[in-house]
Amino acid sequence: MQLFYNSELEASTKTFNFSKDESRHIVKVLRKSTGDLLKITNGKGGMFEAEVVIPNHNKCVVNILSSSFEAPRPYKVNLAVAPTKMNERYEWFIEKATEIGVDQIIPIICQNSERKVIKTERFEKILHAAMKQSLHAYLPILAPAIPFSEFIKIPQEGLCFIAHCEDREKIKLNDHIRPNTSITILIGPEGDFSNDEIEAALKHNYIPVSLGASRLRTETAGIVAAHTIQLCNE
Repeated sequence: MQLFYNSELEASTKTFNFSKDESRHIVKVLRKSTGDLLKITNGKGGMFEAEVVIPNHNKCVVNILSSSFEAPRPYKVNLAVAPTKMNERYEWFIEKATEIGVDQIIPIICQNSERKVIKTERFEKILHAAMKQSLHAYLPILAPAIPFSEFIKIPQEGLCFIAHCEDREKIKLNDHIRPNTSITILIGPEGDFSNDEIEAALKHNYIPVSLGASRLRTETAGIVAAHTIQLCNE
């Protein structure tokens, strides 16, 4: 099933026009014509069935036939992950984390971060594409980049973890996850968190965790964390 996305759709919507890019994809690539059915989400839990009435490649018009609402999960998954030096690696992380299912991705700028400025326009496009590909009804939030020193002071709901590579006492992440409990986990840059950052996290009640015996890249650690949380909630 092909899923489309538009944030403006509501339960009361009767007719809808796709953007030029989406219209071209529907008509020229997928070759949809009058009477064909489409599935659309608004990224807020709403799922819609629509019928193509005007298959124009510049402005494809559909009638909304029915709508339903998918209730959100009883917990949130927030991944606060430092941007990687190579932008492509962070893009891969965003794509896969969205497919697995997370609620928010927060780029945190750390003392050892080699990339301190990010452009979110392409990241947002990747979020949209990954949500549609995985048939999710909810679009993850991509938060603005924030310095670690500021983020760590923001109260978080549920359990808070920091995954670092220092030779300190840590517990396994999957041993401390509780089902249906919101989780925030910090993942550092290629040079890991600094000692000061680790101490700050501990001071703010973040629990130090291990993601396994292997030393993982930043983007891989983010995916392992997301998947571990997902498995523990199934």
